[in-house]
Amino acid sequence: MKIVVLDRSCLTADYLDWSRLNELGEVSIYDKTPRDKVVERIRDAQIVLTNNALMNEEVFSKCPELKYIGVFSTGYNHINLEDAKKYGITVCNAPSYGTKIVAQNAIALLLEVTNRVAKFNSDVRNGHWIESSFACAESDPIIELDNKTAGIIGFGRIGRQSARILSAIGMNIIYYDVFDAETEYESQKVEFNELLEKSDVIFLHCPLNEENREIINKETISRMKDGVILVNNARGGLINDNDLAEALKNGKIRAAALDVVSKEPISKDNPLLECDNCIITPHISWSSNEARIRMIETAIDNVKNFIEGHPVNTVN
Repeated sequence: MKIVVLDRSCLTADYLDWSRLNELGEVSIYDKTPRDKVVERIRDAQIVLTNNALMNEEVFSKCPELKYIGVFSTGYNHINLEDAKKYGITVCNAPSYGTKIVAQNAIALLLEVTNRVAKFNSDVRNGHWIESSFACAESDPIIELDNKTAGIIGFGRIGRQSARILSAIGMNIIYYDVFDAETEYESQKVEFNELLEKSDVIFLHCPLNEENREIINKETISRMKDGVILVNNARGGLINDNDLAEALKNGKIRAAALDVVSKEPISKDNPLLECDNCIITPHISWSSNEARIRMIETAIDNVKNFIEGHPVNTVN
């Protein structure tokens, strides 16, 4: 069994243990694979592990031995599932490795907007507090979240974990999802438009697909409350960057806090870089040490289960 890892460098750390993978077959590991090298490297492989290589019919038609694609992440929008099904290729992901840290980072993004911790720290270090005639040197108002409404688009594992934290803060939880979800705290499923109209804060926690690409756009933004806060650490393609930038500049959206953008790495001409009320971090919500370890363990377990004839975490 030939196993190829296409892009180890996106999650490599010294403490990650790949040795269990060597027990399952003949393993080739590449730190990074350019798009024009993908077919060359997996042409005779049965199993491929990847985090972001584009995989579709163009690749599958040239790799007749390929039977399995393992995705390190929860998201798998870089894999064409219909093409994989056509060629009899099983696709598996790692659905739970980052649930808690991604939710934690979603809340951190929100709190940076509402509590301005980094900004106040910068003010202190720049002498603002030293020069103040008052014991408290407030330069910007902070926002209380208690009894405000959080609208969560996508109520899977991460959405529910975020809701758990937000509920503890005192926020009212509404959500939109194609599925119903049971939680141990009060939440209400609503229609998409109702969520847009009622939410003080909107979180994007859904996977990216062709049905919801750029779900946040000029039209949907127009239905939101004036002064809404938007948090996205799911997928950048859920938002039209130009439309969001316009709404941030005209004040329709009070602030956005993003860990993802439509094109990554971010391009220097991305209009969101011009918006002072937009916080952007470089797609790091998933990347705690603990999550990286779970990611590798899940990916290897998925391969083992597939080889033994009972695949788990299949997405197609």
